[in-house]
Amino acid sequence: MKTEISRAEIGAPVHEFVQLFSSTPRGARLARLVGVRQLAAWGWPYDDEVSQTGSLLIGELAANAATHGRVVGRRFRLRMATGPGLLLPATLRIEVADARGESVPPPAPAQLPPLDAESGRGLLLVQTLATRWGTAPRSPSGKTVWADLDLDQGQVRDEGLGGDAATSARSELPAEAAALTG
Repeated sequence: MKTEISRAEIGAPVHEFVQLFSSTPRGARLARLVGVRQLAAWGWPYDDEVSQTGSLLIGELAANAATHGRVVGRRFRLRMATGPGLLLPATLRIEVADARGESVPPPAPAQLPPLDAESGRGLLLVQTLATRWGTAPRSPSGKTVWADLDLDQGQVRDEGLGGDAATSARSELPAEAAALTG
């Protein structure tokens, strides 16, 4: 007999961050900068492996949303979550949702692009860096592309965004991103 687990039974993740960004190259860059800032606020400093890998995953998924998932006038959503409320608690999940549900990436790139091609390697990067990745339909329209990054049990952070952590995260943020995010 199959038992389904509801989200209420699992509980909420310890950390969750959700924000909308414009479906432009600038929005994709800002999503990466803000995502890394949030990881720092959660306890993964900018030079930490989790932060660096997260930055690459966020950057690639956001760039794909701005390039391939763009619908004029619609934004993409970045969501990051980690903690015991997830089905896999020692995991950082990065999700980017856009409005183009008909434009779903293939489960695995069929072949490498030509050496002189300027694009076509992004999903190979995601496939290499992420522990798992995939897509899911988004209601009422669109899709979500997600990537999981497994963490060591000791790496799941329980600190909140407050006091010195928020101040230090803000002070380490590049000046351009700090001005745009407040």
